[in-house]
Amino acid sequence: MDTEALLGAAEELIAIPSTALRPDKLERALAYVLDFVGDGFAVEYFESGGKPSALVHPEGTGPDYAVIFNAHLDVVDAAGAQFVPRRVDNRLYGRGAHDMKVSALVEALVFREAARNLEVPVALQLVTDEEVGGAHGTEYQLERGVSAGFVVIGEQTELKVVTASRGLLAARLRAAGHTAHGAYPWLGDNALLKITTSVDALLARYPVPTKEAWRTTVNLARIATDNEAFNTVPERAEAWLDIRYPPGDEDFDNRPAREVVAYLESFCAPGVWVEIDHASPPHHVDPASPYVAALQAASRHAGYTGDLLRKHGSGDGRYYSARGMQAVAFGVGGAGQHGPDEYADIATIEPYHAALHEFLATVTAIDAIDPAP
Repeated sequence: MDTEALLGAAEELIAIPSTALRPDKLERALAYVLDFVGDGFAVEYFESGGKPSALVHPEGTGPDYAVIFNAHLDVVDAAGAQFVPRRVDNRLYGRGAHDMKVSALVEALVFREAARNLEVPVALQLVTDEEVGGAHGTEYQLERGVSAGFVVIGEQTELKVVTASRGLLAARLRAAGHTAHGAYPWLGDNALLKITTSVDALLARYPVPTKEAWRTTVNLARIATDNEAFNTVPERAEAWLDIRYPPGDEDFDNRPAREVVAYLESFCAPGVWVEIDHASPPHHVDPASPYVAALQAASRHAGYTGDLLRKHGSGDGRYYSARGMQAVAFGVGGAGQHGPDEYADIATIEPYHAALHEFLATVTAIDAIDPAP
């Protein structure tokens, strides 16, 4: 591959501040990658919630694909200087370099080079809302019939294969009491104390880990009351909880909302109730899948370990997993995503390119190819 040309394209893409609040820049980033792919492919455009996306595939194929390469082109906001890419030694710095514009362009390049010559149908899925949830990109396309036997999401992994990610539950604890003068607290019913009592009970069940742990965690993100006086017993209060849980968690995974609410309320003091803001299921792929094995082998042949990973955060793979489709994250190396020193490891680009090519060549020989209905 022409690594220098790829890096030049990556620098131009990084320079586009494609954040959620800049819809014109989302359009521009999408158009840039579509131009990078070039002519000769069918392009289906989608739009939902002001977020554009596209599905690129050889003419006459779809909507069921053996393999989809998925890439998001949106990034979290940053200071303007972070949209000025720079190279230092073997690193390409810039917002989105690691998460995930470099991987996106490599996926687009491999798709451009290989898609027409494969015996199985493949597609390139480009979305612009992963950083704000993915509902208007990947999920929207799936709701409209796009499906795949296997999906490679180009999130940063240093050529390791992510087969599991935790689910997400954002919940509010709300409490009501009645106010009184702060000098006479026995005459009131302190809603804020009800909240802290409830949070303490939850954290006793889910203590904050002191090191990395593949288990359910509860992050207390906010405690608030509308009380504005020192000498007043708070009448109302709330807490925000960020709950992350692995696949198979008996209390959260595959449980209807009413059961999750009841479970959380079992930890709460009287007068406290639970509201769920949003929920996303965990993502899981069988590590014994022949597709996973093929991707691991391709990574090893490119000089990397191909180890399996589990990620604590969530990603667009959950939308596929929820529909019974296999999806993994597999991308270049680097560090610092969402931070001021984000960079992609340039040394991983050519191996990533080679691994994706080998994987696509291998899947034609996998007997298990059976695109989802």
